Amino acid sequence: MKSSESLLQTASLEEIKCGYVKEEPAFICVCCGYRTELGIIYPEEGVLYEAERYMRVHIEKTHGSVFEYLLELDKSITGLSDVQRGLLGQFYEGKKDTEVQKALGIGSASTIRNHRFVLKEKERQAKIFLALMELLKSKDTHAPAELVLPVTRHVKTINRDQFEITEQDREKVLRKYFPEGTDGPLTTFHIQQKHKWIVLTEIAKRFEPGQQYTEKQVNELLKMAYGDYVELRRYMIDFGLLVRKEDGSRYWLANDADQNGKGKKHGHKGSETETEALKREGKEMNRRKELQEQAKEIKTEAGVYQIRNERNGKVFLDSTLNLKTINGQKFMLQMGSHLNRQLQAEWNEYGDDAFVIEVLEKLKKEDSPYFDTKDALAKLVDRWFDQLEPYGDKGYHGDKKESGQ
Repeated sequence: MKSSESLLQTASLEEIKCGYVKEEPAFICVCCGYRTELGIIYPEEGVLYEAERYMRVHIEKTHGSVFEYLLELDKSITGLSDVQRGLLGQFYEGKKDTEVQKALGIGSASTIRNHRFVLKEKERQAKIFLALMELLKSKDTHAPAELVLPVTRHVKTINRDQFEITEQDREKVLRKYFPEGTDGPLTTFHIQQKHKWIVLTEIAKRFEPGQQYTEKQVNELLKMAYGDYVELRRYMIDFGLLVRKEDGSRYWLANDADQNGKGKKHGHKGSETETEALKREGKEMNRRKELQEQAKEIKTEAGVYQIRNERNGKVFLDSTLNLKTINGQKFMLQMGSHLNRQLQAEWNEYGDDAFVIEVLEKLKKEDSPYFDTKDALAKLVDRWFDQLEPYGDKGYHGDKKESGQ
């Protein structure tokens, strides 16, 4: 059985473009080696798929697209610079030159047009080079056997411990790069590493702790923050804010268990003495404490929010301990997976443009050891339920009597 590395490097151009190769009786994903077999029916969310069609479903759900997967491969594989990767990602989304310039913060619109020309020139050169190599195969009898190189993702080594960040630093950076507020879009990500760390820890608040996401879901959330979501995702992984499975099928916010697992994953051989093991465990414990302290510094705000249908005035009302995560409500609605089925049905009927998500009130925390945030938030949302009465024709919370309000 061929590995995904050998498949990607031996597949034809057309096979790479569609994302899989056909080797009777199977279809094999060139990104991760996943297989489907002829004659087997694959169920997915209530729909039955034959093998080839389900392979396309797998690629979309696991990798987003073949383009996104290839774009994330290391420079040694693609030959692309960071700038070129960023440009290709923007072009793939159909952005205009002015939009690309604004998103990437490089040069002017004419600079982007010049980059487009350079990439087209690179494409023409690549075609000629491929033709030359194909013609050479029949003549060069002394060529070495084909080597299969490891396919690796584009990863940078980042030392987070070098950052010394004050609260003033954090506030200044967030004001600069989130002019519409930290729930809004990021102006640019072409910034120094220290500022990247501040920005990414803020964006990380948009993910729910403990929840697992597919790569496509991660992309949708990050798109709300910045056009080049691929770059954001890569840096969040490099910084250790996001963790993913080796095949890229699931992502989640990093926690202490993930930090602990790193030592186990890489392993400490039996040659390690008891003294060395104790020292290592001590270092790991100190590192966990440092990470916990960093997490405490990332402030979150609790509050009440509403999702309002501007066409009919109906309201969905809820509260959260972290207002940064309310963008996840929009994401769930876009994916058709919101828990409130009435709200989901009308979202499907009216579309995204008919709804707005608004923060109604932020919880004011009291400087008291007896202050219970959850209890205070429950009372706050109850007051808003009494005020708005989002039941029947006014909201998405059913009948008032059935709701027990």
